[in-house]
Amino acid sequence: MVISILCGGSGTRLWPLSRKLMPKQFAKLIGEDSLFKMTLERNAKLLSVNDSWQVITNDKHYFLALDIAKSLNIDIDMFILETLSKNTAAALTLGAMLVAKQNPNEIILTLPSDHIIHDDNAYKACVEMACQFAEKGNIVTFGITPDRPHTGYGYIQVENNETKQAHKVIAFHEKPDEKQAKIYLEKGGYYWNSGMFCYQAKTLLNEMKGHAKEIYECCNILLESSLRNNKGEFVRLDRKLSGDLLDESIDYALMEKTDKLYMIPSHFTWNDVGSFESLCEELPKDSNNNAMNEQSIALHSCNNLIMSNKMVATLGIDDCVIIDTQDALLVAKKGYTQDVKKIVAKLDSIKSPLVEIHNKAFRPWGSYTVLQESPTYKLKSIVVKPKHRLSLQKHYHRNEHWIVVSGSALVQIEDKEIFLSPNQSTYIPMGHAHRLTNPGTIDLVMIEVQVGEYLGEDDIVRLSDDYARDDC
Repeated sequence: MVISILCGGSGTRLWPLSRKLMPKQFAKLIGEDSLFKMTLERNAKLLSVNDSWQVITNDKHYFLALDIAKSLNIDIDMFILETLSKNTAAALTLGAMLVAKQNPNEIILTLPSDHIIHDDNAYKACVEMACQFAEKGNIVTFGITPDRPHTGYGYIQVENNETKQAHKVIAFHEKPDEKQAKIYLEKGGYYWNSGMFCYQAKTLLNEMKGHAKEIYECCNILLESSLRNNKGEFVRLDRKLSGDLLDESIDYALMEKTDKLYMIPSHFTWNDVGSFESLCEELPKDSNNNAMNEQSIALHSCNNLIMSNKMVATLGIDDCVIIDTQDALLVAKKGYTQDVKKIVAKLDSIKSPLVEIHNKAFRPWGSYTVLQESPTYKLKSIVVKPKHRLSLQKHYHRNEHWIVVSGSALVQIEDKEIFLSPNQSTYIPMGHAHRLTNPGTIDLVMIEVQVGEYLGEDDIVRLSDDYARDDC
């Protein structure tokens, strides 16, 4: 079996906690573990000696996923790196094509990376049953038994025969209003759509070839071209050819059309963490059903979600979501948070950096945090991991001052190299090629002061890079 993890989404409905460069699956929303880490840990219990991992993610998230997997001593056998997001139909097809090159009969368990499942034993039993049906040439999805008329999930309608372990899928239904959701529960035979699938590689490919031929053929051309131009540890998909792919979900492209789709009722506790309301379900509450940080105070207030690193006080506030980050504040009434994505779209239309990145940004070599900024200067804290280095680069619109706080730094400026210890500093004039390296065994922490007429992250001319990046 190949466990294929989909983690290319941007999680716009959880902004400002989730940003394009640190989406919800990698962010620490619940405790100290990310949803992606939880997914790896949960499914590691299913693997036998001959099983393997596949991760399909955005190329900008590759090192985030890799670092988390390494922290669990998990070796990811196949990375597929998307340069353009083209939804799940292309992702599943590309993943199956890559697996089929080794074994077309291989079972693939495709899973989103941002779900929470609490009952590991029930989950394992469902996966084992799904594999049995998949071996017979079926595509199996996992339907979640609804316990309330939820309006935030899509629904799967099946032949309601309680004597069967797997039910023939009749139809998919979009997220309903509350009235329609209640009808689904009363009728029976309707389940929440989990977005989890199990199938043989050849089955999915044959069905895609028959029902979504354009996507199938584009994926085939894209994968072959990308394999010729990539290293063995990952497949970075060609950006130009990716533009030819149709942006369609696997539900719309295939699952609504195939006659090979069956659903297994899944009785484990499941949450797709797709909204602030669903996130709130996973957090501890006070006596008034408020989920909030310990230092916050909620007087005459109930049913609120408050997430902040500072003290937040409320008076007479009910059923609200208050999300406070270093650079953005969201205040919303519960029931309206599905529209957070509209706020993100508005910010995106004006090219706001708030869509892309937090004040703390993660890079393959470490991270940086913006401490203070104005139109003419910016102050950053930079952390470089041991034995890592930034790209050889230059800037046309800013000068930089570097001050080492802890650790050691090897600095290249043009053709000269200098070694810096704590409390030592250097200056990089604009236009000069430079590189920062941490040669030591502990983190390098330094302060960077940028001064200039333009301080955007796109003012980087990358001359050489250990991580094969072509942008910021």
